[in-house]
Amino acid sequence: MKAFSDLSEREILAVAIASEEEDGRIYLSFAEDLAERYPSSAKVFEQMAEQEASHRHALLNLYQKRFGPNLPPIRREDVKGFLRRRPIWLTRNLPLETIRKEAETMEYGSALFYERAAERATDVGVRKLLGDLAAVEKGHENIAMRIGAAVLTPGAKKAEDAAYQRFFILQYVQPGLAGLMDGSVSTLAPLFAAAFATQNNWETFLVGLAASIGAGISMGFAEALSDDGSLTGRGSPLLRGGICGLMTALGGLGHTLPYLVPDTIADHFKIATTIAGVVVFFELWAIAFIRARYMDTPFLHAVFQIVLGGAIVLAAGILIGGA
Repeated sequence: MKAFSDLSEREILAVAIASEEEDGRIYLSFAEDLAERYPSSAKVFEQMAEQEASHRHALLNLYQKRFGPNLPPIRREDVKGFLRRRPIWLTRNLPLETIRKEAETMEYGSALFYERAAERATDVGVRKLLGDLAAVEKGHENIAMRIGAAVLTPGAKKAEDAAYQRFFILQYVQPGLAGLMDGSVSTLAPLFAAAFATQNNWETFLVGLAASIGAGISMGFAEALSDDGSLTGRGSPLLRGGICGLMTALGGLGHTLPYLVPDTIADHFKIATTIAGVVVFFELWAIAFIRARYMDTPFLHAVFQIVLGGAIVLAAGILIGGA
């Protein structure tokens, strides 16, 4: 890699040209990713890509006048400490706010580069162009705001807010709710069966811990492998799988942890089981609330489904353990 201080004016211009071309492609990738979910914001990034293309054209004209048609094969990756771009544009269905922040970071880095390059330039024309580009990059946030004001009308913003809500539900709420339901309900039977069969808190805790972790791993893999998100818009399978697996484990651990009450305490089994029962009650009502809040399920209908189903599983565990 080459130090920035060792770059010639020719190399500085070549790096700038390559950078503007790549940034334009990145903005077009952002626009393509956002086109279906946030069409108005996608237009903003398309117009920012056009801005980058105009910068590249100006740099190319200046380069050809000074150094001819041949560009040296140097890119920003070849320069120490310069303009590293995180390849987040390779990931589909990124949150809009993440993309906007990445664009701000890109413009800030470009402005710094042009300022440093202008300080080192000896040619008046090169210095002027680099200085102008530094000012433009600094003002790109305002440009984006002006473009956004024209494109992001109140109706478009409302539609994008609705799209973001759908995306949030698909990527976070649905896998989290599925995990919480599975972890809270499916572990009831083995946990309470072990509790009433052994009436030993520690052994019951180990059964609940194993059931919770095992269910979390199983649900996490099942969610991640069920859909890559490319067609459904549900986002990263690794993220969804992680959320689902974590919530599954937490759902089971909630009513498992009370069995850490030491067996040396009087009425240890009764105390632990009472606490676990209270935790189960709140878990099931929390699930019913989330279903009603985000999944458009009537609250009483959600309560009937979740609480009744959980009560049946709990009763089954108690009956099996008591037998």
